[in-house]
Amino acid sequence: MSLWDFARDPAGALTMLQFGAEHGVPEQVLLRGSRLTRAQLDDPNTELSAAQELRVIDNLMGALRRPPGLGLEVGLRCHFSTFGLWGYGLIASATLGDAVDMALRYIQLTSAYSVIEKVVRGDHALLNFSPPELSPTLQRFVVEREMGTAAALLQDIGGPGFRLSAFCLQAGKGRLHTIPERLRALGGLGTATAGEGYHVAFPARALASRPLTANPTTAAMCEQACRRLLERRRAGLQVGELVKEYLAVSTSPAIPTLGAISRLTNTSTRTLKRHLQREGRSFRALVADGRSALAAELVQDGTQSLADIAARLGYSSPSCFSQAFKRWHGVSPSEYRRGGAR
Repeated sequence: MSLWDFARDPAGALTMLQFGAEHGVPEQVLLRGSRLTRAQLDDPNTELSAAQELRVIDNLMGALRRPPGLGLEVGLRCHFSTFGLWGYGLIASATLGDAVDMALRYIQLTSAYSVIEKVVRGDHALLNFSPPELSPTLQRFVVEREMGTAAALLQDIGGPGFRLSAFCLQAGKGRLHTIPERLRALGGLGTATAGEGYHVAFPARALASRPLTANPTTAAMCEQACRRLLERRRAGLQVGELVKEYLAVSTSPAIPTLGAISRLTNTSTRTLKRHLQREGRSFRALVADGRSALAAELVQDGTQSLADIAARLGYSSPSCFSQAFKRWHGVSPSEYRRGGAR
């Protein structure tokens, strides 16, 4: 459904709970504000929203005081078994290249938020990671977690002899400076260099290598199951929920367009319009409702100034935001914050 994957598997959150427990962080601290319970996460049929998983991530970072490289540490501990049938399909693929292609084909069934692209340049194969629009600390955590996961999975598939040729982390605040031992062993020299973007590279010849665990029958069965799950999630697509989640987690002040939601979900605008017709709503009304609900939540929360909230929601001035808020909720933002909501 989506490279951000609004309907998310609980595996990513469970990995963070395990990591937190090993570092003395109680489950209730990590789940605070997420509207999730451990029982829900233990249910393989549970589907999380992006906002719920990002809340768990933010709680983990806050509890551990946001150390550089935290996302990378979490990602490196993931393995094919973390991701169920998707992961088993990868290690059963005929070649490492087939595994990478399957991984990207069904990436929305994982914990990935970034757009990940495979590129072959001469003797090197690269996985380029384009981070999502999130706060800088959340953005760095999720992209480094995805890169760490990719490195761990490549070794799972390629075997003990697999080596990276580069592991490039974007320069800037929060960048990791001490390389984890496992990543150092995987990449040797040139690992974790600072650059303008994020990518993982390895010799292109490795794409043709055959995993020791290759099994065409198992791979076909796993891919079929992934395809059915993806189709089920698409069938249950609710454009209103997508808009709500987009507004909840995006730090961009731009008002979402149907084209933006289409690109985000890897779904055609025609399909989204068909779902809108089924829901009996206009896209403009959905955006207005989403902004109204988010505005009330942010104002009531009280941790941001009204000017910051106005900018966050794309208003040119606090007064314009105040007028819109009064139309939505019957009182001004300041009255609403004081408990004067009707």
